[in-house]
Amino acid sequence: MVLYDSKGNFIWQSFDSPTDTLLVGQSLRVGAVSKLTSRASAQDNSNGPYSFVLEPKMFGLYYKSNNSPKPIIYFSSESFFSFSKGKNIESLTFTCEPDTDEGFAYNLMLEYNETDSTPSGNLILSRPKYNSTLTYLRLGIDGNLKANTFYTKVDWGAWEVTYTLLARNSDPSECQLPERCGKFGLCEDSQCVACPSSNGLLGWSKECEAEKVSSCKPNDISYFRVDGVDHFMSKYTKGNGPMTLDACGKKCTSDCKCLGYFYHSATSRCWIAYDLKTLAKVANSTHFGYIKVPKN
Repeated sequence: MVLYDSKGNFIWQSFDSPTDTLLVGQSLRVGAVSKLTSRASAQDNSNGPYSFVLEPKMFGLYYKSNNSPKPIIYFSSESFFSFSKGKNIESLTFTCEPDTDEGFAYNLMLEYNETDSTPSGNLILSRPKYNSTLTYLRLGIDGNLKANTFYTKVDWGAWEVTYTLLARNSDPSECQLPERCGKFGLCEDSQCVACPSSNGLLGWSKECEAEKVSSCKPNDISYFRVDGVDHFMSKYTKGNGPMTLDACGKKCTSDCKCLGYFYHSATSRCWIAYDLKTLAKVANSTHFGYIKVPKN
């Protein structure tokens, strides 16, 4: 959609205001439209809890709920890709270009422009073996970023997923998605494998949920420990500290909105969780989760 005034002068076009999707050639710009926001559901087009945000030094995925005081980052581009030191990103454009003169393969890329930088650089997402200009990059209702491509030479099943940011066999994997295991669950190898409880690890189902804590009095609160786990916010935030495990626990107990805390004993870092959601199983035995429950 393009709007003009009565004299034929350009005013606005929808192509400059993406919502949850980037088409080939569309951009995000720092200081203008700088993020994608997921839909609430497949039937509800209002804003959902997830956003893909372009910032001066990186781009990241964020989760925001009614419980959390501010959006929580659950993916950062800094984990696998660095922009030029001392420069800021101005824009990020989804592009598609042939990889060879014959056009046997096409590169789907995020092309970036930095301050005082010519030409721009790019990050290759995937390399389909056919013309991939009919592709869109979308932030889904599950918080994952995926590219879908239309292959014109088939009669049915023409759409296919050609890129997934948090994929089953990638690092980080689907276990980094905040709601991969619903309201509560332990994720390992991109699968929901257990429902943590004060009685140990139980079989996971969609009904898995942490116990409600109605009282805010310290004497009415207890915790159970889950070994070798990380909260989805632990990977890309520094947390609090260094502090002792006891101080971390007291910080959660004194906060009525805190549902649990996560602690790395090797670094003495503490994370306060206002949403539990998906806990990722990790090999590091110095990572612990403490889930708040009512004291019996």
